[in-house]
Parts: sequence; C-alpha cells; structure tokens
Amino acid sequence: MDSFMLRSFLAKYVNASVLLIIATVLALFVANTPEVKDVYKGLWDLPVALSIGSFNLFSHSGHTLTLGAFINDFLMAIFFFSVGLEIKRELLCGELSSPKKALLPVIGACGGMLVPVIVFFIICSGNPVMERGMAIPMATDIAFSLGVLSVFSRRVPVGLKIFLAALAVADDLGGIVVIAIKYTDHLDMQAVLGAVLCIIVLGIGNWRMVRNKMFYVLAGLVLWYFVLNTGIHATIAGVVLAFCVPANLTESSTYWIEKIRANVEKFPHIKVTKADIRKPNMLEPNDVALLKRIESASDHLISPLQDMEDSLKAPIEFVIIPLFAFANAGVDMTGMSIGNIFSGVGLGVMLGLLVGKFCGVFSFSWIAIKLRIVEMPAHTTWPAFASVAMLCGIGFTVSMFMASLSYPLELAGQTPEYMQALLNDAKLGILCGTVLSAIVGSLMLNFTLPKHSAI
Repeated sequence: MDSFMLRSFLAKYVNASVLLIIATVLALFVANTPEVKDVYKGLWDLPVALSIGSFNLFSHSGHTLTLGAFINDFLMAIFFFSVGLEIKRELLCGELSSPKKALLPVIGACGGMLVPVIVFFIICSGNPVMERGMAIPMATDIAFSLGVLSVFSRRVPVGLKIFLAALAVADDLGGIVVIAIKYTDHLDMQAVLGAVLCIIVLGIGNWRMVRNKMFYVLAGLVLWYFVLNTGIHATIAGVVLAFCVPANLTESSTYWIEKIRANVEKFPHIKVTKADIRKPNMLEPNDVALLKRIESASDHLISPLQDMEDSLKAPIEFVIIPLFAFANAGVDMTGMSIGNIFSGVGLGVMLGLLVGKFCGVFSFSWIAIKLRIVEMPAHTTWPAFASVAMLCGIGFTVSMFMASLSYPLELAGQTPEYMQALLNDAKLGILCGTVLSAIVGSLMLNFTLPKHSAI
C-alpha cells in the first residue's frame, strides 16, 4: 500500500468517522428528548415496499419490511458488499495477498476476536439469553479507529497504519463468518435453492468475464431476496456478490492505454482560441465513434471490482453508515442507572472492547513476533504497538449490527421489554467501550509516538 493509497484510504474513513459521531450524538439526543422520542421510535416501524403486483421485493416470509429492518437488512447488505469488495481486493493484491503480509494482522485479529468473547462469556455466563451477545465486542470499527489514528498524522509509522487497516479488514471477515453461522436459526430450502442458482449464474458471469455492472446489480438483488428468505442474514448476500465481481482486466492495462493513445492521435491537431471555447459545435459522426471507443477502452482499464468499490464510496459514507448509526445508536436512558454499565451485558460488552480487544490483539501479536513467526512493523516500538492495539477496542458499526441480531425484540420465551433492555445495555456498552478505548488509546499514542514525523 503506497503513500497515495494510504492517504486516500485514511481520507475516506476519517470523513466517515466524523459523520458517524454526528449521527450517534443526534440519535442519543433525539431518543432522550421527550417531545420527539416517540416519533423517533415510531419512524423505524414504518413499512417499506417495492411492489410489482402482489410481489414485494422488500418482504420477508410474506411480511413487509419496516424502515428499521430495511436499513439493517438491505442497506447494510450494500455496506457489506462494499466490505466484501475491499476484502477481495486486499486478498488479491493488498495487505492480505500473501502469508508474509497477512500473518501479523490476521493473528492479531484472531486474538482480538477470541479474547473479547471469553471476557463477555465470563461476565454473562449462566444466562443463555445474555450469552447470545458474546460476538458483539468482536469487531473493530475501521472508520473510528483510523479516524483517531489520523489525529496523530505523520507521527505514526506507516507500518502501524497498515497493520490497523489490515486488522480491521480481517476483523470484518471474521464478523461476516459469525453472522452467517451464529445468526441462522432455520433454513427455507426453496429459498436456499434460489440463492444457489443465483450464485451459479453470478459465478458463470465471473468466469465468462461479464463486465456489465448492471448484470451484477440485478443478479445481486435477486440473490439478496432469496437469502433474506432463507433464514441466513441477508447481509451475507452482499459479501457473496462481492466475491463474484471480476477483479481482473480482459487485457493488460498497457493494451488498453495503447488503444486510447491510438484513438486520440486520430483527432486533428488544431489551435483552440477563446472564441472556439464559447462556440457551440456538433461533432462529426466519426469523432463521436472515436470518443466512444476511447470511453470503452477507459472503462476496460478499471476492473468492475474497483469501479463498483469507488462508486459505492459516497453513498456509504454519506447515507448508509450515518443512517444506520442514527437508527441504531438511539439508546433511551429513561429508567437506566449507572449500574447498567457495571453488570450484565453492558459490562460484558464494555470490557470486551476495552480490555478484551487490547489483550487479544497485543498478546497474540506479541507471541507471534517473539516466536519469529512474523516481524514487528518497521520503525515501531512496543509501546506504540500497544497504543494501536488499544484503538482496536473502538467498535461501533458491526458491533451495533451484531447487537441488533443478538437481542431481537421477538424471541421465543422472552418479553419484548426484556429484550429491549438487553439491547439498550449492549448499545450502552458499545458506546462506553468505544469512547474509553479511543480516549485511552489517544493518551497512549501521545506519550509513546515520537514527537517528530515518523517514517
């Protein structure tokens, strides 16, 4: 990952982190303002439909999705599609493309997923309903963590930035596997068959190098509908679709660049005056054909994977992630006491993020480095490495998502009020664990990083 890619990567997630903070604060404010909190809660129960005759795309087992379910099931599938594209790119040519590159962040991610689960289980063991949330503190929020790291800018060694980014990607991959396995209660075999057929069609499209992005969008919508109705969480459709999108070019980049150059040279060399700039002019048919060939060659220079990943950047940053945060971060503090965060689910999630993530990432990485399985990132000290490990406790997007899956309001044998209380405790634990990890990690970075620019 060169310096340009790294700056682009950080710029992308720093913007997202600011919007996440604004959406979260706004959600907390609205959810605890008596005049509007009922409107806020009722908003997410509004039905969302896209119907043709009696068929409704946004329906699950014959029931129309609510706005809240639409955000968590459909919009988050688009988010996970983007995550899947990023993971595929990293696996093919990025920081996870070889064992040497991937081993340290993957080992750190494994520790960062395992230890928080153990911490949560120790605190909440004995209560099967509470235990459903043990996966909540597993994930590192890539937007918040890189946003905090960016505050220290040039003082952070490039190796540490890459380590944190790659670890967060590996974390996301682990979270996707957990969602697919843990949150599947039953399977509708007819829907499973439909999903399998869609995957086969997409696989053939990938094999035949179909580059038409609309093909993948339409097939992805059908896949999402079938997966939604299988019993497997619908966001998995986004990841599966991402791995079916072609990442390579039909010809080498040099081939397409030469085609562009050859077509450009066919245009006559003319001197342009100011009058010509303002003068409306119609192109000759031959010129239109040349421009279309140049446009086609330019399109072939960018793989469908990179093109779709770049196109999704703005809607995910400015719409999906902030909307998800606004819909899910609104914890109603009415009737809650400070004790909620010092016991049960709230404590389990908070310590899982604050203590479990740090201990897991740091200890697993330390052991791997000491055993010479991997090497420490260049120009990095152990105190600075520990500071970045602390930032891994910043969990939000995927943690909030897993909380909503872990504690659904409708669970057999449990009242909606009890499940809502557990969900609120989990969200409170996420917010507290995230804020504390960010504060402690920032203080550690300030004391452990060099005062001058790092390499």
